[in-house]
Amino acid sequence: MLAAWAAGCAEGVLTAFEAAAPSDGRVRAAIDQARAFAAGELPVDEAIRRRGGQAGAAARAVRDPAARAAAYAAEQAAAVAHMGAHALGAAGYAAKAAALAAPDDDAALARAVDHQLGLLTDDARRALAALPRLGEDRAGPLAPGRLSTGLVGAAIRLLQSHTHPDARQ
Repeated sequence: MLAAWAAGCAEGVLTAFEAAAPSDGRVRAAIDQARAFAAGELPVDEAIRRRGGQAGAAARAVRDPAARAAAYAAEQAAAVAHMGAHALGAAGYAAKAAALAAPDDDAALARAVDHQLGLLTDDARRALAALPRLGEDRAGPLAPGRLSTGLVGAAIRLLQSHTHPDARQ
């Protein structure tokens, strides 16, 4: 269920990547992989082995910051098979992509998070609530580091403030 939600978050900003790299199908392939895993069409061992395939390489190849963040969102969505917490990484990078695509709009990040919250099923919301808060667990994707800073960290904290029963701002 988290892979499906993460794929939806990443798909919401796919146009940012495709506008910058219209002939590069690697990011769409990572989203398709996350959806296939979510639907039970891709075995967990194969999904873990792929872990987003070439979406990270696609991110590093594109110059536009919003497109790069969109590619990382897809990579994180595909990595949910490895660890469910990557769903928050997908959402965080997708919100960052939306914010970077609208640099003059101070509310773009919050609107992106509101949209992502609207995509959550009750079961997915409960699963997110069971994850540790960003930066509190020293291991895994939610450890202090790449996901806990900047716009990505801000988006994840905002998401957790709506999904985690005792989240702190």
